[in-house]
Amino acid sequence: MNTQRVLLVDDEEELRRSTAQALELFGLDVQTFSNADHVLELAGFGFDGVVVSDIRMPGMDGMTLMQKIRELDPELPVILVTGHGDVQLAVKAMREGAYDFLEKPFTPQHLAGIIRRALDRRGLILENRRLRAVAGKRDDLETRLPGRTQVMVDLRYRIRAIGAADADTLVIGPTGAGKEVVARALHDISPRANRPFIAINCAALPENLIESELFGHEAGAFPGALRPRFGKFEHGRGGTILLDEIGSMPFDLQAKFLRVLQERVITRLGSNESVPLDVRFIATSKVDLEAEVAAGRFRADLFYRLNVATIHVPSLAQRRPDIPLLFLQLVREAAARYGREDTDVSAEIISAVAHRDWPGNVRELRNAADRLVLGLDMGPGDQPAVPKEGAGRLADKVAAFERSLIAGEIAAHGGALKPVYESLGISRKTLYEKMQKYGLDKKMLGFDTLLQDERDV
Repeated sequence: MNTQRVLLVDDEEELRRSTAQALELFGLDVQTFSNADHVLELAGFGFDGVVVSDIRMPGMDGMTLMQKIRELDPELPVILVTGHGDVQLAVKAMREGAYDFLEKPFTPQHLAGIIRRALDRRGLILENRRLRAVAGKRDDLETRLPGRTQVMVDLRYRIRAIGAADADTLVIGPTGAGKEVVARALHDISPRANRPFIAINCAALPENLIESELFGHEAGAFPGALRPRFGKFEHGRGGTILLDEIGSMPFDLQAKFLRVLQERVITRLGSNESVPLDVRFIATSKVDLEAEVAAGRFRADLFYRLNVATIHVPSLAQRRPDIPLLFLQLVREAAARYGREDTDVSAEIISAVAHRDWPGNVRELRNAADRLVLGLDMGPGDQPAVPKEGAGRLADKVAAFERSLIAGEIAAHGGALKPVYESLGISRKTLYEKMQKYGLDKKMLGFDTLLQDERDV
């Protein structure tokens, strides 16, 4: 596997060009960007390289770019560069997950050495992930779409099958359920993983510019079009294009998009020349497109063209047993993202989370986890746990994690103890002893009836 790819982001053209040339002399494959806008289209779970970014740039700065990359893959190395001797900024960058921090001016040899070490690390991470998947252990997909319920097992199976097939796909699911995560996973396990992933929100595109945004235009195509411009479809050549909320696409534009799907060509505004288009399309929708077809708001031929490979993403209500463990994972991710110590999640909070409705699905649950880590109110009836004084010792952290994990498993299985000790790989007696040790009982966890298998412990 080639792990020599470097995405170099710097708004200073001369420095960007000279740095790229110097790194290429060291045998590195460098792709340059004047801003951070398009970097996220390439950096993801399947990306086999590293990102080098200036910190102070117009638009999205390097720190923000790093945070967004960490949301896609916290193990993707990001090297930050600044021309300002700011020690506090360096410390903050390292604390928030930067692989390394470099101050201008720097020698190409120094930067190349850091990149080489980061590439070696990235190569090991990707190889370990591959080996875990081959061995049948928890892999990338299960990390990104966790859950032990049958609907989640089926979802991951379908993603693996469809992702490798490189077919256009329709992803259906409620708001906040993770449709874009599914789309990104389909891209990352496909042969197009190292090509662009372009996300287009059909509901947010300005109606008067939507064709230009998607198809591009030639100079003079309309007032204000002073120079030719690639559209998002053309920019994504070789990769994957996500059409988020395709039901919001204007009806007249649906016919033009259908032609793109069928013929895999586009025509820029103001041009008669067809441009071949090698992309994979993934469309998402929170509404029933079949009902939209019946109502005359969505073209039937486009629906049937998209509906060849369909994935349904379940709501949290359909996978309620997953909620406690999913919440604990989101809390750990939030703590890492904000550079905080591991948060002690009490059994009371886990029980409240397990029994509460989440109409905003995973997005709402993630927001609650973020607020808990930040010490804010999680919402009505949910008070964040306050870490105890002196809870910084390793033994205390391990005990707190073990307590929250057991409480979460009990809540996840509705109070049934047999699947709890089986999933944790411990005996019934050990589970009972740990429940007594941590003060976990059925009333605390919200189960007033006799716990299943309690008599057998």
